[in-house]
Amino acid sequence: MKWINHKPSRPIAIFLGLLPFVALILIYSIASQIRLTENPADKLLPAFETMWSTMSRMAFEPDKRNGNYLLWSDTAASLWRLGYGLIISTFLALMVGVAMGVLPYARAFFAPFTSAFSLIPPITVLPILFITLGLGEAAKVGLIVVGIAPIMIRALAQSAIDIPRELVMKAETLGASTWQITVRVILPNILPALITALRIGLCPAWIFLVSAEAIASTEGLGYRIFLVRRYMAMDIILPYVAWITLLAFLNDRALLLFSKRAFSWHHLEGDSI
Repeated sequence: MKWINHKPSRPIAIFLGLLPFVALILIYSIASQIRLTENPADKLLPAFETMWSTMSRMAFEPDKRNGNYLLWSDTAASLWRLGYGLIISTFLALMVGVAMGVLPYARAFFAPFTSAFSLIPPITVLPILFITLGLGEAAKVGLIVVGIAPIMIRALAQSAIDIPRELVMKAETLGASTWQITVRVILPNILPALITALRIGLCPAWIFLVSAEAIASTEGLGYRIFLVRRYMAMDIILPYVAWITLLAFLNDRALLLFSKRAFSWHHLEGDSI
């Protein structure tokens, strides 16, 4: 049997999946030990014990200045902004993307602008957002929307266009109106694509969020990372990066699990990543 047809068992798949993480931890541990042996005051690669002690303090000891538990207050602020950005982007993708996929006139109207707008580097729009929306939450949420909404709109529109024409023709034969075709044929078939677009948009959404928080914010995971970088506080920066990665991973897995539960028919053809 060819290797392309070999599939690992569940235990082997878990082992192979964990192997790169174990290797990364091992490599870091060795490199950190070497640097700290040469210079105990080295800040570049702090020991795991140092990072654990620092993060425990930030998670379970109130800050002396404001009384907040910094890790949790930063996490709540960032997730609030991320959530609002994803909700607005999802709403725009459904409204505009479905219209583009269903109505040729809407496609002719929106497609050129959406395609052009999606090519604008979102970071370059950040100063404009700060000038027009101020330095508050609106600009940070707006950057996420500007960054991922156009991509989600195009993905959803293409999914609607790719629906087999036979399904639409059958609905038309049965006398369905445009609205009924949209709600009963198009929408159910493209909802899995919406979840996929959200999953793909998670990574750039986090990038835009951290960028906005780094420039103008008083709390948030990105704000904290760029605040302590001037002190070379890698015992905070590295755990925060790992924490953001874990949050993004959990968000991605939650969306995948929801997709499998809600649209099991979409996942029958093969494994989902």
